[in-house]
Amino acid sequence: MAPPRRALIAVTSAHAPLYPKGQETGVFITEALHPFNVFRAANFEVDLVSETGTYQADWLSQQAEWLPEEDRKVWEDHSSEFRAKMDNLMKPSDVQWDRYGLFFASAGHASLIDYPDAKGLQKIAAKLYEDGGGIVSAVCHGGAIFPGILNAQGKSIISGKKVTGFTTKGEEEEGVLDTIKSWNRPTIEAAAKDSGATYIAPPGPWDAFAYTDGRIVTGANPASAEITAKDAVKAFDKL
Repeated sequence: MAPPRRALIAVTSAHAPLYPKGQETGVFITEALHPFNVFRAANFEVDLVSETGTYQADWLSQQAEWLPEEDRKVWEDHSSEFRAKMDNLMKPSDVQWDRYGLFFASAGHASLIDYPDAKGLQKIAAKLYEDGGGIVSAVCHGGAIFPGILNAQGKSIISGKKVTGFTTKGEEEEGVLDTIKSWNRPTIEAAAKDSGATYIAPPGPWDAFAYTDGRIVTGANPASAEITAKDAVKAFDKL
């Protein structure tokens, strides 16, 4: 029997100063909104969850160059389906994993802070993947969750797989690599390697790029959120 046509989008609950004037990182809005739109258009029911049931929006993701007017209208409309679900986030204890066939880890640099220790989210994704035969997908920094999503052998579900995610070069270009190191967190490239995966770099740090390896679907950066979600739907439809 095919897994349920229902997607669960994880968002980071962390936030911390990151940008030059001390503005904070958090969930990168379009990295959750664009996949939400893709899944809804593909006739998925969609829910949103964070480890604590809370979130903060990333400062950069609210700036005009990263939040097009159409997206801004949805984001600022608290009665829109997306914003209403963001404002009433589920916690892992609210989630029955077997009601979902697709888990999608949205991102923002803040994901590097809480996803590695997000035991609730990790358990849901592991169950959905191992027991439910579903799709697990992540975009940009969302791959920070993978080292803790374990299979029956105690290895990451991306062990032996090929994945992409935000490049270390991109961190350097943004001037945030030292800050990430101060958080005592690995880059996405390092996390993939530590999990036994092969990291596949996009053509350039900001180019839209996604990679599918079986039931694992990953994307490289904010520009990749939509195509990653579309590829996740394609992988789901093959189940």
